Amino acid sequence: MLNRIVTGAHYGLRDWLIQRITAVIMVIYTLVITGYLLLQPAIDYNAWTLLFSSNVVRTFTLLFLLCTFYHAWIGIRDIVMDYVKPAAVRLLLHVLVIITLLLYVIWSVQILWGM
Repeated sequence: MLNRIVTGAHYGLRDWLIQRITAVIMVIYTLVITGYLLLQPAIDYNAWTLLFSSNVVRTFTLLFLLCTFYHAWIGIRDIVMDYVKPAAVRLLLHVLVIITLLLYVIWSVQILWGM
């Protein structure tokens, strides 16, 4: 009988599924926004203001951005884990990416709900 000892972080299926779900949300958002913009006679400041004056659009835009950031985190984390061997460099890259993505989240909220 084979006694398998599993070690590691166990990301596998969960991260694969999260990347697929976030990708579907990003595609749906992109199609809806593209459709809206194609139906506008003129894409100017007034069209953008009208589009983003709705809390529904701002909320789904923030959801889109959060999905993008999380999708990026999983991809970058996997690349760094696969190709960066020194643990100190890998930790530094992880911390820099996390800080950058958190700053992007804060900046996105400021843009969407700023004055």
